[in-house]
Amino acid sequence: MIQKNILSTKTLLPQQKNILSNAGLNVIEEDFIHVSHQNFFLRETPEILLFTSQNAVESVLKNENLHLLKKIPAICVGTKTKALLEKNHFKVLLSKNYAVELAVHIKNYFNQRHFAFFSGSRRMETLPHTLSTNKIHFDEYQVYQTTLTPKTIHIEIHGILFYSPSGVKSFLQKNHISDQKCFCIGTTTATALSGLSDQIWVSQEQTIESTLHKSLSYFKSIKC
Repeated sequence: MIQKNILSTKTLLPQQKNILSNAGLNVIEEDFIHVSHQNFFLRETPEILLFTSQNAVESVLKNENLHLLKKIPAICVGTKTKALLEKNHFKVLLSKNYAVELAVHIKNYFNQRHFAFFSGSRRMETLPHTLSTNKIHFDEYQVYQTTLTPKTIHIEIHGILFYSPSGVKSFLQKNHISDQKCFCIGTTTATALSGLSDQIWVSQEQTIESTLHKSLSYFKSIKC
């Protein structure tokens, strides 16, 4: 029986990689994006901090005014983002799985508040559009830069793990998708593959671990 090769478009932690390798799958890891943190200075003190990724949180944790920022409550996208904030003693008022869900809640319940939105260089328009069109006061701070680092994969790949639309874009710069099974961390990432593949599976939760388990479940089902 031929061993299945699974490409992770980012380097995994050992315990994450073991989820697949312990099941007999061969895991190839390549970082298709590079994230660099950027310093920032608040233009004015907000009432609520707004995060859509762990990368944004990690950048804020390096800021010289962190002790002041921790006094301001936060809302965020993603369970891992929420966990990272709480681990570092931020008060999290609300967490949603997707930006579109958070946007609806902001529009309905936080429309009179002033936000500091911490974003990356390749952020989606979902939240800024909602905030702007509903005249919700916010200042946006780009706190990290995402750079595509495409690489050519020369061996046969049976499954690909994608964790962001940027990862999809980077992969496609030097590779193409034919019959590989694509496992995505969420619907936004899956949308980046629209029209390119009809072999797409979306994880139950927006976490790396959930994405790994989704691929493991598939390959177990076909008795690879």
